[in-house]
Amino acid sequence: MKILVTGGAGYIGSHMVDELLQNGDEVVVFDNLLYGHKQAVPGKVKLETGDLQDEEKLAELFEKENFEAVMHFAAFISMAESVENPKIYFRNNVFNALNLFDTMVRFNVKKLIFSSTAGVYGNPVKLPIPEEHQCFPTNPYGESKLMVEKILRWYDLSYGLRYVSLRYFNASGASFNGKNGEDHDPETHIIPLAIKTALKQNGTFEIFGTDYPTKDGTCVRDYVHVTDLVRAHLLALDKLNKSDKSGIYNVGTGMGYTNKEVVEMVKKISGIDFSVEYSSRRPGDAIELVASADKIKSELGWKPEFSDLETIVKTAWGWHKTHPEGFKE
Repeated sequence: MKILVTGGAGYIGSHMVDELLQNGDEVVVFDNLLYGHKQAVPGKVKLETGDLQDEEKLAELFEKENFEAVMHFAAFISMAESVENPKIYFRNNVFNALNLFDTMVRFNVKKLIFSSTAGVYGNPVKLPIPEEHQCFPTNPYGESKLMVEKILRWYDLSYGLRYVSLRYFNASGASFNGKNGEDHDPETHIIPLAIKTALKQNGTFEIFGTDYPTKDGTCVRDYVHVTDLVRAHLLALDKLNKSDKSGIYNVGTGMGYTNKEVVEMVKKISGIDFSVEYSSRRPGDAIELVASADKIKSELGWKPEFSDLETIVKTAWGWHKTHPEGFKE
């Protein structure tokens, strides 16, 4: 298939491009390179530099390329930043998504895989969290993704735009061949931040909140290896190829780890001890997010193979150790 990958120069998007190439698909990447990295895109893949707010450029791209499906990764992703500056999250994550969907409808491209988030749930009242759980996001980032899901429901009903929305839990790890890893600026995710502290690229590592009602007082998250995550996208696309029914699926393991446990695993894998400071809670952080993965396993046949915490940290450590400056090298 010929597939457009928006945000294909980013962390998850670049892993997706590699997986699609291995699957024999033809890929075009559309990325504004604000947070993505040109070096993460394979040389044989066409990279179109542009922004989703540019409706004219989008139309030119769709007119030139005969896309059969779209995988939409392009979005701002920082929960903390979204609380500080919500307007850029609604403009970038919602309005720009609308531009993309309108262009798809205009050019009769009816298959979409959407990169959503467990942040749509907010603080859960049931664990593990099923897809039908109530959605009350605790930050504008999660709200923006939920707004897009609601838009997609109506675009499906009104225009026949079929979609699978994948609600990621904590995407993490790096590619096993050492090619791609996590390189955000600024970095906000706990595993790369802890690794950078072990590599003495950061000062003291900071954990936010020690008074949560969890086993050690710190937040609990469900971590999924980026390789397992992108393979879920292939299965989702296969579903759309075989059925005209849209769907929403969690992508997580059902196993949660506390922030303290993550830090201890980084220390174990790196063999480096480093100091940790404890601060007050950050606004917008949910207490515990752990997925029920029953639906994606039963309906799509997905099974996480690499999402134990040790494998996740080992691959991430290997990438950061060989790429201390990220893709800048």
